[in-house]
Amino acid sequence: MSTDRAPSTYPPAARSNLVEEVHGHRIADPYRWLEDAADPAVEDWSRAQDALLAEHRADWAERAALRARLAELMAVGAVGTPVWRGGRGFYLRRAPEQDHAVLWLVEPDGAERVLIDPNAVDPSGATTLDFHYPSREGTLLAYALSVGGTEEPLLRVMDVATGEVVDGPIDRMRHTGIAWLPGGHAFYYSRFLAPGSVPGDDHKLHRRVYLHRLGTDPDTDVLIMGGDSPRGRYFWPSVSRDGRWLTVSETQGTDPRNDLWLADLSASTLDAPALRPLQQGVDALTYAEFRGDRVYLQTNRDAPRWRLCVADPAEPAYENWRELIPEDPGAVLEDYVVLDGPPLETPVLLVATTRHALSELTVHELATGEEVAKVALPGVGSLNGLTAHPDGGHEAWFGYGDYTTPGTVHRFDARFRTVTRWAAPPGAAELGDLVTEQVTYTSADGTDVRMFVVSRAGAPAGPRPTVLYGYGGFNISLTPWYSAMAIAWAEAGGVWAVANLRGGGEEGEQWHRDGMLARKQNVFDDFHAAADWLVASGTTTPAQLAIMGGSNGGLLVGAALTQRPAAYAAVVCSAPLLDMVRYELFGLGTTWSGEYGTASDPEQLGWLLSYSPYHHVLAGTNYPAVLFTVFDGDSRVDPLHARKLAAALQHATSGDRPVLLRREGDVGHGNRSVSRSLDLYADELAFLRAYTRQR
Repeated sequence: MSTDRAPSTYPPAARSNLVEEVHGHRIADPYRWLEDAADPAVEDWSRAQDALLAEHRADWAERAALRARLAELMAVGAVGTPVWRGGRGFYLRRAPEQDHAVLWLVEPDGAERVLIDPNAVDPSGATTLDFHYPSREGTLLAYALSVGGTEEPLLRVMDVATGEVVDGPIDRMRHTGIAWLPGGHAFYYSRFLAPGSVPGDDHKLHRRVYLHRLGTDPDTDVLIMGGDSPRGRYFWPSVSRDGRWLTVSETQGTDPRNDLWLADLSASTLDAPALRPLQQGVDALTYAEFRGDRVYLQTNRDAPRWRLCVADPAEPAYENWRELIPEDPGAVLEDYVVLDGPPLETPVLLVATTRHALSELTVHELATGEEVAKVALPGVGSLNGLTAHPDGGHEAWFGYGDYTTPGTVHRFDARFRTVTRWAAPPGAAELGDLVTEQVTYTSADGTDVRMFVVSRAGAPAGPRPTVLYGYGGFNISLTPWYSAMAIAWAEAGGVWAVANLRGGGEEGEQWHRDGMLARKQNVFDDFHAAADWLVASGTTTPAQLAIMGGSNGGLLVGAALTQRPAAYAAVVCSAPLLDMVRYELFGLGTTWSGEYGTASDPEQLGWLLSYSPYHHVLAGTNYPAVLFTVFDGDSRVDPLHARKLAAALQHATSGDRPVLLRREGDVGHGNRSVSRSLDLYADELAFLRAYTRQR
């Protein structure tokens, strides 16, 4: 089969005449039946899609070479920044031959050993380490493993010295934090309700805060907070280093605001802490960290690009907050650590910011917040994982990377303000001569938007196959980080572009809000304008331009291909949201209404219908080549979205480019093994190469 010709027939998919009237809108849903994965008819259709994909994949001539190159690039491994507790360091490292990162321990004398190896736990690669929290003293470790991509982990507690499991398993632990109390005898945590406690499957949307004492039955844990909370609430407890202060951050789904509760544990019992609001009913996010007799408050309250304030925890009312690091009108405050060890004459703050998605690191006086030095980073890229000794010290650690530099951990010494390498990925790969530039283009409403462009140095002039990647949602920033896909594509002569669209966090909270709810079309307009820039600049042509995105980015490219099908030659749409009328009914969709809006509200339904990809498919349109990639273990975004739009496009397209569906079992929305990722990336790049050749 030629890649230039779609199959004359697709697997049959019955079109029903289902039309519902909702808030005055007549909404057709011809593929409603494809929502039920357990229906034998849906499974038959899915197996036929598997066969269709295999038929086409056999003709993707570059797949083998791309897979081999991706394997080399991904074999560099990975290393994370250490978290220090009681003189011990806990960090993740993945060797070239490993499918998953391994949790390592650094003893006070510098000796290292493995604590948890998911590869040994499950050689199939289906088990992932979802999170881990060492106790204050570093003697105990709470960790959670899940299987098959479900992100439904079981929590256990390990004695770090012996490796013995001393508590657990505790289930219903998805999306939780562990707040250890001093001594390691107990912790606060959040847990969703047991099945049957509320109607249907809603128990996963009802969370509560509990106190767990080691060695006791978790089903007898003391309820601390949330007993009457509505569905969709998330809670994140934290305890100060000295054990005196408990804070709980409470959010509704992914809404960009939180209530923050505070209790003085020295003045109330652990079982019944007297929680009082530190922030309540405010349209902003605030996070608290205690240090000595002060609480540091990182907040975007009255500061869309964030600032750092400080207060007395005994008098934490907003009017008592003192601004320490003011909002920078051109940069976003991302993170900070306090360095106050004995070797330092003057304690300092180490502050990480991003300016147009590129990281900066500065040193400030702790008392006044005055900037005293800029720290030279290893390159022009991204910093992440800023950590320090919580008991005080003069050192900090951070990861640094860019599109062509694997993430490396560096150590900052505040005594001399020097940066040295602490740990590098255990593998290596020879890279081609690649360059990354940041460009600025103008969106439909005149807004300036920035984009990173990765290409081979000295490439011949003229348009080249180009992939445009984007996300544009949930305040998530796309900053430069090592990308095997970008490198492999650019080395093959293509261009890889990443647009920093509204809806993300690259320019602060207002940038996020300008791309959500009623303003969601701004995200798509920014993406279309990025495509136009790439064509107008001579970088590519519509016949050579592909777009790619996953999750909320899958919604992005779904909207892009239905709004401007002639602008793109090929589309990879991964784990996407596509039916925006019914998205709240499945997976975690109901927790995202603060980002998108809800179909239960007449006005907001209008927003959703204005761009919902499934509802904008037009028969007789020459659509781009489309590859949907979905994961059967995905408990966030149900694969039904891709099934429905795939069927709709297969029915409607008048062109010769195929619409394909790639499904994968035993993996989910998030963590996955390297070997499974390798096959996925090879398929995606080979597909894009096949359909971005000059036609």
